[in-house]
Parts: sequence; structure tokens; C-alpha cells
Amino acid sequence: MIELDEVDRRLLRALQQDATQSAGALGRRFGLSQPATWRRIRRLEEAGIIKGRRLRLNAEALGFGVTVFLGVKLGRKGQISLEDFERAVSAIPEVQTVEHVLGLYDYRLRVAARDLSDFERVLRRRIMTLPGAGDVEANVLLSEERLPGPLG
Repeated sequence: MIELDEVDRRLLRALQQDATQSAGALGRRFGLSQPATWRRIRRLEEAGIIKGRRLRLNAEALGFGVTVFLGVKLGRKGQISLEDFERAVSAIPEVQTVEHVLGLYDYRLRVAARDLSDFERVLRRRIMTLPGAGDVEANVLLSEERLPGPLG
């Protein structure tokens, strides 16, 4: 792990808010030259602190008005490999994230659907037919607030 100074932390906070900012704009904001800012960002990427930059789409504007968090317990542990389940569930386009978790359920999925009947179709025809899928619990997202990360 590399040592982060205050400038690194400020850069990370700024990029976390808007990853499209140029090194030149960030440098002007924090009193650095464009090359110095670029070198700092590159060092943070090479150290694995910045894992990538993602485009966040508005699912609702694209016609996906329902988001459901689905807890999935594997039904036949030991008879199905975790890798096989993860590979199969990751191939479902409506599944946005797959998280292997500790607790009552083995996996937590984030599923986007057009509406509740579309979610039911995805659940019945795609998720419940996966190898090893057992008990599930669905939680429909009512609202979402994006909070700052660990750096504030």
C-alpha cells in the first residue's frame, strides 16, 4: 500500500465526484501542474487505489423503473461450485451486480427490471432456473442516496 498525502486524498475525492475531470483542470484546482497531476493519478492507478472509471447510466431513463436487491441461498451446497453459479448469474443481462456475502444468504444480486412483472419474469425464468439456486428474498428499492466514499 502506498502512502497517501492530503493532495492525493483531495484528488481522489474530486475524481470520485466526477471522474471525467482532466488532469489540467484538477491541477489548477489544487495548485499543481497538469503533468504532476497526471503522474499522481497514474501512481494511484498503478497502486490499485483507482480501479477504473465507470459510466453511471440512469436505469429509469432507459426504461428500467424497478431495482430489486435479491438475496439468494444456494440450495445444494457442495453439489454446485460457486464459480458455476457466479458465471451463470453474471450472464443474465438484468443482473447488475453479483456479491458473494456472509450471512443468511450466499449471494446478493442487484437486478434491474422494466416493472414488477418484468422482474417476476426474470426471477422465474432466469434466476430460479440457475444451477444451485435455492431460497430467495427480494427487496424492492424505493429510493437511493449516493453517499461519499471512505475519504468523505
